[in-house]
Amino acid sequence: MSTLDLVLALGGAAALLAAILPEVLAGRPLSLPLVYLLGGVLLFALPLGLPDPDPIAHRTALEHVTELCVVISLMGAGLAINRRSGARGWATTWRLLGLAMPLTVAGVAAAAVLLLGWPIAAALLLGAVLAPTDPVLASDVHVGEPVDAENADDEVRFALTSEAGLNDGLAFPFVYVAIALATAGGAVWLGEWALTDVLYRTAAGLVLGLLIGRLLGRLFFRARPDGLRLSERRDGFVALAATFLAYGVTELAHGYGFVAVFVTACTIRRAEHGHGYNNVLHGFVEQVERLFTAWLLLLLGGFAVTGGLAALTWRGAAVGLLLLLVIRPLTGWLAQWRGPAGPRERLVISFFGIRGIGSLFYLAYALGQAGFGVPADELWAVAGFTVLASVVLHGVTATPVMNHLDALRDRMTAARQD
Repeated sequence: MSTLDLVLALGGAAALLAAILPEVLAGRPLSLPLVYLLGGVLLFALPLGLPDPDPIAHRTALEHVTELCVVISLMGAGLAINRRSGARGWATTWRLLGLAMPLTVAGVAAAAVLLLGWPIAAALLLGAVLAPTDPVLASDVHVGEPVDAENADDEVRFALTSEAGLNDGLAFPFVYVAIALATAGGAVWLGEWALTDVLYRTAAGLVLGLLIGRLLGRLFFRARPDGLRLSERRDGFVALAATFLAYGVTELAHGYGFVAVFVTACTIRRAEHGHGYNNVLHGFVEQVERLFTAWLLLLLGGFAVTGGLAALTWRGAAVGLLLLLVIRPLTGWLAQWRGPAGPRERLVISFFGIRGIGSLFYLAYALGQAGFGVPADELWAVAGFTVLASVVLHGVTATPVMNHLDALRDRMTAARQD
């Protein structure tokens, strides 16, 4: 039996389970990502001769696979959002992006300097890598299928979905600062960074995402002749075409492709808000995302059990736990002060800052650009442990917490109607 045959068999089994498990696990305090993580631990602990899931040896492959998984998930997140964009409706999102995210970067960087003694470039990189919430692993606390009603998204699910949709791209400026510090020995021209990495790249992602989304929306729903109106054909794979087009064009223009994909998806959705084709596109993207998530989490479980955490110290673990239990909940709560979310909703939004595939992408990308004065295996150990802890912590708590919050909301709604 060859290694390739074994990998194909296990990959096929994982894909099959990706179709079966969501229904089996529905309503249970056990998330699909957690099941795959545990499955990866079990598989790689057995003497099956599986390839070593070493992120350092396979850095380039990991970078591209995680990049692909994230952009696909961003398309799904954007297509699912039912709320119109605006200053008031998205107030919680803007607060999380503008306040919670940079405060989280600073908090993690400070913890890495104080507890681990890392140089500022490595500490800032860790903060940037672990700052964004994840659009891939948070399905239990994200908006579900597209629906006709624009007010269907509760504040918690909407805030976490829209935050994850945008901050995966907006983490890049912080990553670029860390890379500049590592390569230029601290001589970072802040003016160039602000103009290029913050303003231009973000604006390019927003503008190109909006333009491509409008063009594709017109093609999907209003094209003439009718043969070009893709919404009449019910082809879900077109969502991948939109994803790759938006991402590729924006990256060629040196903009943030992650931002462009999410904006493109939201704009397509707005073209015909209640059209059933949105569900077709979203359903296809969700299926592909589930496949990538299953395979990557199997590898993450293998990373944990094959020595990937060997370089982890108690101080490194403390940094990860501080992020999940203190830094993100505190910064998320402060960012929402006097915001539209109620007290319980603010608490849930602050707690569920799920870390995942996006963090793995950013670390793989950054380590391909510079050295940071810290062994790569130590960086991977701290980041990997944090993602693992997030999958376990949030995977166990997401369903019961959201069920409790939904029940409270239903009771309050019934009481107001009586």
